Amino acid sequence: MKHAAARTRAHMNRAVLKLTTRVQEGLEEAARRPDRGDISTTTVIIWVAAVTGAVLIAGTIAVVISKYNGKLTGL
Repeated sequence: MKHAAARTRAHMNRAVLKLTTRVQEGLEEAARRPDRGDISTTTVIIWVAAVTGAVLIAGTIAVVISKYNGKLTGL
């Protein structure tokens, strides 16, 4: 039982070390190159608006089809 706990602790320590190293490297990279080509806020807003519009259109079509489904089956 003690061996398993020590092994788990060692795995956790390695994972924390990897994570902190990666975060530190990312911060150093950001300091070196402030404009790394990150996605802009405007792009995110445009994508959210486009997806929202598409979902609203699809929802409206689904409502119309379900409302008139009985009448459309005879066509």
